[in-house]
Order: sequence, then structure tokens, then C-alpha cells
Amino acid sequence: MYDYLIVGSGLFGSIFAYEATKRGKKCIVIDKRSHVGGNIYTSQIDGIQVHKYGAHIFHTSSRKVWEYMNQFAKFNRYTNSPIARYKSELYNMPFNMNTFNKMWGVITPSEAKAKIEQQIKEAGITEPQNLEEQAISLVGKDIYEKLVKGYTEKQWGRKATELPSFIIKRLPVRFTYDNNYFNDKYQGIPIGGYTQIIEKMLDGIDVRLETDFFKHRDKLAALADKIVFTGMIDEYYKYCYGELEYRSLRFETEFLDCENYQGNAVVNFTEYDVPYTRIIEHKHFEFGCQSKNVNPKTVITKEYPVIWQHGDEPYYPINDAKNNALYAKYKALADTENRIIFGGRLGLYRYFDMDNVVEEALMCVKDELRV
Repeated sequence: MYDYLIVGSGLFGSIFAYEATKRGKKCIVIDKRSHVGGNIYTSQIDGIQVHKYGAHIFHTSSRKVWEYMNQFAKFNRYTNSPIARYKSELYNMPFNMNTFNKMWGVITPSEAKAKIEQQIKEAGITEPQNLEEQAISLVGKDIYEKLVKGYTEKQWGRKATELPSFIIKRLPVRFTYDNNYFNDKYQGIPIGGYTQIIEKMLDGIDVRLETDFFKHRDKLAALADKIVFTGMIDEYYKYCYGELEYRSLRFETEFLDCENYQGNAVVNFTEYDVPYTRIIEHKHFEFGCQSKNVNPKTVITKEYPVIWQHGDEPYYPINDAKNNALYAKYKALADTENRIIFGGRLGLYRYFDMDNVVEEALMCVKDELRV
């Protein structure tokens, strides 16, 4: 008999298991995949750490969270500076003075501000009714059409005019020549990948891989006093109120016999006609990878957003009004439980960055174990 059955070996579940075990609780962790780590799983291929389920760059403004993660691995000094590609044009992201200079030839922040304000005024949008109008009212027509429209429509699988305006509450605009995508104080990627972090958290804890909770639900649930569930909350309740909506991803990974494919870890493709949203070149996550003795080969991954269907991995909750109202019903049902704890992006039906997951997991442990 265990104190906790943790369903899912991603960051949330692994932190909970680690912290509960430290406090004398007996935990068992199950995962339907053949490996631990959930979506932050990395594997080494030809000396390159490959992010199997998309790019994961750890960033946070919390010193507590940063130091917590650094006890499990040493982080490099990687800085996320993605490039946006529109046809044959390349732009820096987030939108900054390098972006504006390339797009309009402006040199000073005042020139860039004037150009954006002129386009916003010309659009004449006072009350945005959809995502397209909201974006144009924030950054003007040029930036929207080249760098926002196609990428957003691919990501959501719907036309921008059909998406609600609140999805884009703001767009990051900087009037400096700063290509650092994040504003957080701490940023980096663990040297040696993320999997080692999860393995250290779960060291000495019973782990069962390739174990689907729903195929052996009663038997597995009987193993422990309580369940920490990081899967889809609507699936746990057998979709009794209906299905929540998610976006999924499909990845195509290629091993190339060249030293340097695109010169950057992340290149976003903002044209709608290009079916993938970005290409990840994994070796560039390793700081200094282009120095002497560089690996002569490289690994790239193309990322395709797709409509989620049963059997697919759900990556992003669709937090529009309809789905949030449906989730509220499941949340009310969950609040009546005394044996089940929901956590993570799918259990709480909310988008989280990794640092948010760490905070949520630690808070959950504190609330549950009163420590």
C-alpha cells in the first residue's frame, strides 16, 4: 500500500513524488509512455541533446525556483533569441528595433513608434471584435500580416478573424536592440538534458512505465490512499460533462549530415502556406556549440500543430470562454473529492511554463502535507 499514486512522470508529478518521499511518504509513479519526464524528456543522439516534444527553455524570475531546479542539474547560459522567417525575410523576435529596422528601415525608437502608431491610426479599430483586429490595434498591419497572422492561424487551426480578441491581450514590443525573448532574470537549459533531472527526483521511488491508468484503473487506484493525477481532467471523469478541447502537435525529426542547418535553435515560420510553425535545431541549445571540435552532424525537428483527437497527445488547452466554462464544471466536481489531487497543464486545464509548474507542484505539496 502506498500513500500516493502519481499518474504521470512529468515535472509536476515528479516534484510531488520527490517532495512527498522526502517527508516520509511512500509513492508510486506510473506513466503510459516508455520513459519518464513527460514533455520535457530529452535523449542524446550523436552527442546532441534532443528535445523530443518540442523546445523547452527554462526561465523564471523566481530565485527560489531557479535554485530548486539547479540542485538537480547545472544549467548553461543559453538565451532564447528566436528568428521569424516570412518567405525569404528574416526578423528578430520578440518585436524589437532589429525587427523594425529590417521591416521599415527605421533607426530610432521614436521613428519605430511613429510608424506603428500611424498604422494603428489608419486601421481605425476602436473596439476589436476578433484576434486580427486586436493584433492590428496593438502593432499595426505590417507586423501583423508578416509575423502574427499566419503563425497564429496555424497554431490555432482557425482564421484569425474567427478567433476571439482576448487571446492576444498584448504583443511584446521592445524599442531596444534586445533579442532576448524572455524578460526573466534566470534562463538556461540543463547541461546534459532534462531527463536527468526527473531521474534524480524519482531515484528510489517505485516507477512503472508503459502503464495506462485507464486500462487498469481500479487495480491501480487501490494501490494508494490518494491519487495525484496529471492527465486530462475530463478523461478522468469519463467526459461526463463533455470533452474539453486541446491542440496537439506532430513532430518530424531529421538527422542531417551537416554541421549547421539554420544557425539558430528556434526559427519560426510565419507564412500560413508553410505547414509547420517552427524548426528546432537542437545543438544550438548547447551554449558554445559552434566553437572548436563542433559536432559535424545536426538534428532538426519540424513542429506541426494539429487538431487533437482521441489517442493524440494533448499539448495545449484551449482556454476560450466555452472551454473555461466546461472546465469550471469539472473543477467543481474535483473540489468535492478528498482522494484525488489534480495537477499540471492537463489536470488544471491551464497553460503553464515550466517555472509555473514547479511553483504549482511545491504549493500543492505544501497544502497537502502542511509543510
